[in-house]
Amino acid sequence: MLFTFAALILTNKQTNMKKIILTVAAVFAFGFANAQESTGGKGFGSGDIFISGSVGFHSEKTGDQKYSEFTIAPKVGFFVTENIAIGGKLGFSSSTETDFPGADIKGTVLSVGAFGRYYATPASDFSFFAELGANYATMKEEQGPLEYEANGFNIGLAPGVSYFVSSNFALEASIGLLSYDTTKPDFDGAESTDTFDLNLNLNNISLGLVYKF
Repeated sequence: MLFTFAALILTNKQTNMKKIILTVAAVFAFGFANAQESTGGKGFGSGDIFISGSVGFHSEKTGDQKYSEFTIAPKVGFFVTENIAIGGKLGFSSSTETDFPGADIKGTVLSVGAFGRYYATPASDFSFFAELGANYATMKEEQGPLEYEANGFNIGLAPGVSYFVSSNFALEASIGLLSYDTTKPDFDGAESTDTFDLNLNLNNISLGLVYKF
């Protein structure tokens, strides 16, 4: 198993796809129905601070071979204007693959990054946004006495939607659209691997909960 640099996301790729599509559809439908109503204190404004993020656990088994992964990715943002928010984010992922020939494989990924968002209608219950983010990550994989380490950098653009369910809490969904990744193993003479993606892949949907102070 080789690590590839990627955003840490809440959802699994296949087993939860139907739930993801239904959830996003519900957010869109409910948001459009209420977008023009008075917010009653909901929505964002200049000077607002918010925290968000995702926590996920993934497990799969094939015969005697098992794979499990835990991820957490907190994020904090600040509205510098009515429509623009900037912030920082952290990410941590830990995985284990057991009953692999030779020895178990254990991996960790630690990332730190920054982002900027533009909201179309931030003061409304429902709003579209576009997020531009950059991340730096360090990756380590161990299998018995063998170790593999690499560093990576990612920049990506992701459109999304947010919907306030109360004056402080909002649901949000985003999907990776455009991204550039570069990863380089941590040893002398190593060459980097560069990847450019432009797609609306439903596997890259991220769901999260937002709290506004």
